[in-house]
Amino acid sequence: MTGQTRKRGFPPIVDPNVRVLVLGSLPGDASLAAAQYYGYPRNGFWRLMGAVVERDLVALPYDDRLAALLAAGVGLWDVHAEAVRPGSLDAAIKDAADNDLLGLVDSLPNLRAVAFNGGTAAKAGTRLLASRSDRLALTPLPSSSPAHAAMGFEAKREAWIALRAWLT
Repeated sequence: MTGQTRKRGFPPIVDPNVRVLVLGSLPGDASLAAAQYYGYPRNGFWRLMGAVVERDLVALPYDDRLAALLAAGVGLWDVHAEAVRPGSLDAAIKDAADNDLLGLVDSLPNLRAVAFNGGTAAKAGTRLLASRSDRLALTPLPSSSPAHAAMGFEAKREAWIALRAWLT
């Protein structure tokens, strides 16, 4: 892929108390520029996760958002470690290298569910974690991206709130 830069994701945000791991595909351009998970202001992720953990995450500084997720038992990472992707749409991901999802989930003693933020993450992540489906709930969620406009925020919120079942 001559002339195209590979984009690299972030390290996982986890601790031993994580009960739900939310996996995206790969950070978009705005997130990479901000060096933050879900750094694009129009992405609904922080509002959706705020509904899940019953806390206004949007109002918090980024590091406090991450701490609040961990305190609630939620971790973050991405299915892909790196890929060529012009722009930020998942459909443009090419030549992806996957993260070591098996290694991560096996290192989390309290993990009960892995949730996938969007279809691209769900397709690749379910394939990578199929051998752990006997002990982990593998849960596809509607994408938090504003590009997934076919479903309104309230419908997305209802789907995401189901994650609470694994946090209690």
